[in-house]
Amino acid sequence: MNRFGELLLALFSWCCTLLLTATVGILMVFLLRRGLPAFNMALFFGDTPPLDALLLIKPVFDGLFPALFGTLALVLVAVCCAVPVGLATGIYLAEYAAVAPKRVLNLLFDLLAGIPSIVVGLAGFALAVVLHRTFSGGIGPCLLLSALALAFLVLPYLIRATQNALEAVDPVTRRTALALGASKVQNIFYVLLPNRLADLTGGVILAVGRCAEDTAVIMLTGVVAFAGVPNSLLRKYEAVPFYIYTISSQYTDFQELQRGFAAALVLLFLCAALFLLAFFIQRHLKERLFYR
Repeated sequence: MNRFGELLLALFSWCCTLLLTATVGILMVFLLRRGLPAFNMALFFGDTPPLDALLLIKPVFDGLFPALFGTLALVLVAVCCAVPVGLATGIYLAEYAAVAPKRVLNLLFDLLAGIPSIVVGLAGFALAVVLHRTFSGGIGPCLLLSALALAFLVLPYLIRATQNALEAVDPVTRRTALALGASKVQNIFYVLLPNRLADLTGGVILAVGRCAEDTAVIMLTGVVAFAGVPNSLLRKYEAVPFYIYTISSQYTDFQELQRGFAAALVLLFLCAALFLLAFFIQRHLKERLFYR
């Protein structure tokens, strides 16, 4: 490629980067201008005293606190359900699967990653109907069912992250423990996984973000408005994405719409906080492994 072509490619890349940065900046400025005026304690707790709400002494009927609690509980349960299965499947694909089954499973998980979230939500809703009929109304759409549906949705990211991380281990590191007499299981859990532990957190970060922002799945599997703080995994719950959807589709005045923009800011800050927490954990793991 001549110098003119290289300059043209550099200019195009710079323009695309600038356009993306400007778009994100404009979106953030718009949300801040529309949402900051409604950013106060009443947004989170309504008329309930904050301390009483945090201690679960009094319910919050007109605030974001139950939705925040439900979102955090949903993310925690979904990630706890998805991580063990995703890690185990990724380990199988990277270390145990033969060539032919590996190709079939890789294709299957690629197709699974492309399934729209609304389809997963419909499958979860169908499961809720079956459980409701089987147990005579004892089980229906609930927090646990939403978490399981989201766990199924994020499994491909965790599987791929684990598989790629293990396959990226250099051959010398892979064979050292085996040459010293370690078993295959010992090699995986004491050498390979610790060696790529920092990279494995990347898949968990993607899972956390997807669980926190998805709306289509939870709309069909248990989220409702004004459910309050759930006291059981088998209860309905509130979530910030659904709160934003409800406000934006049914607002009656400008102040209520402003609360929707403020809730969108809260969701962005929540996702940013979760990502930063995962980033610092990843950085700590990298530094710890580097100085071992």
